[in-house]
Amino acid sequence: MMTKKIAVFSSGRGGNFNNLCDYFEDFKNISVDLLVTNNLDSMSKKIADKKMIDSFYADKAVLTSNNLNTVLEEKKIDLIVLAGFTLKIPEKLVKKYERRIVNLHPSLLPKFGGKGMYGDKVHIAVLKSKEKFTGITIHYVDEVYDNGEVIFQKRCHLDLNESLVSLREKIRIMEYEFFPKTIEKILN
Repeated sequence: MMTKKIAVFSSGRGGNFNNLCDYFEDFKNISVDLLVTNNLDSMSKKIADKKMIDSFYADKAVLTSNNLNTVLEEKKIDLIVLAGFTLKIPEKLVKKYERRIVNLHPSLLPKFGGKGMYGDKVHIAVLKSKEKFTGITIHYVDEVYDNGEVIFQKRCHLDLNESLVSLREKIRIMEYEFFPKTIEKILN
């Protein structure tokens, strides 16, 4: 049985990266093999170092170079997972890994998506909109921000007194439960 290898692209806090590493830790057929980050001071990088997962620095210039492509090929990466990665994936990489790049977004796309819409910016926009529901979307990545085919959505109700902190926690709980399970289904 061939092991399916995941590269996680992450820029920040590393919660979803850590969760994916923990979830797939004892799998024989799926492994997290690489962290790609544009922030060497991120918690994601510290987590990768602690878990002895190789990491690769990729700023905008490196993303569009052949260096990243070479690393992904050498590692035999089957799936790229975006987990809080703030840079746009270049069209060349999107085409090469068509339907093999997955993103997690903290709203029910197509609402509250697009350039600059990530993390708390999404939650604040949701709260200001007076929506009754929000949730998470897991989707394939294409050339347009938050536009690719939806793989999975899960919604939650917004309480009347919902705060940024409470909404952030609701979304995080759903992300941690459903993101690894969805990735597992994609790879199996």
